[in-house]
Amino acid sequence: MSDLGLTGKRVVVTGAAGGLGRAFAEAFAGAGARVLVADINGDGAQDTASRIGGAALAATVDVSDRASTDALAALAAERMDGVDILVNNAALYGGLKRAAFEEIEERVWDTVMQVNIKGVWQMCRAFSPLLRASGAGAIVNVASATVFSGSPQWMHYVASKGAVIAMTRTMAREMGGDNVRVNALAPGFTLTEASLDHMPDAKTYGVDRASLKRNAEVEDITGAALYLASPLAGFVTGQTMVVDGGKQFI
Repeated sequence: MSDLGLTGKRVVVTGAAGGLGRAFAEAFAGAGARVLVADINGDGAQDTASRIGGAALAATVDVSDRASTDALAALAAERMDGVDILVNNAALYGGLKRAAFEEIEERVWDTVMQVNIKGVWQMCRAFSPLLRASGAGAIVNVASATVFSGSPQWMHYVASKGAVIAMTRTMAREMGGDNVRVNALAPGFTLTEASLDHMPDAKTYGVDRASLKRNAEVEDITGAALYLASPLAGFVTGQTMVVDGGKQFI
């Protein structure tokens, strides 16, 4: 997939110890990019980097902590001599419990906002100088199609991902003068190892509401991320790409 123009690009992916984050890291490496795998689970990040091999790097990061994101940016500057692409994938989702909005614990609400919103801001703030210096930087913020469906009993998660889309639009305007593009990727329900292991009906879940009568495979989501980060999307910024097989239209 080196024809995407990503060969040699320096990419940082957060939340890449497993799931879609790991898939993003592997996809960018497969497209010829140099990848820094970052996660609060340092061992998981190292495992992903080992699976990729080659020049892949691994680091531990708490995206909600300024000192931690600054240290990650310094590491990228030292070991990769800069950054061209930042994929903000780290977020709280899988461990959250469904609850009516009146019953969400304040502690849980605050934790979700710390990671899912503040974490994106902290990463973009820390990496802004490197992305601007690239001359053709790109940020892909991973949001969610639930923002548009208003998924019930997930208000904390949905609200956080709505904020990610709003932040994407603002950053696109603020960074465009330095030719840094900022877009959001909003996946719908995706067939990951976790969903297949824990949901007997994963392959058919919600398919009746989709225009394309199947659920997303991991490759559908990573392909969209590669496009948004690549020169093929060189005039695309401030946009949200929904990848959900046409379950809802905006």
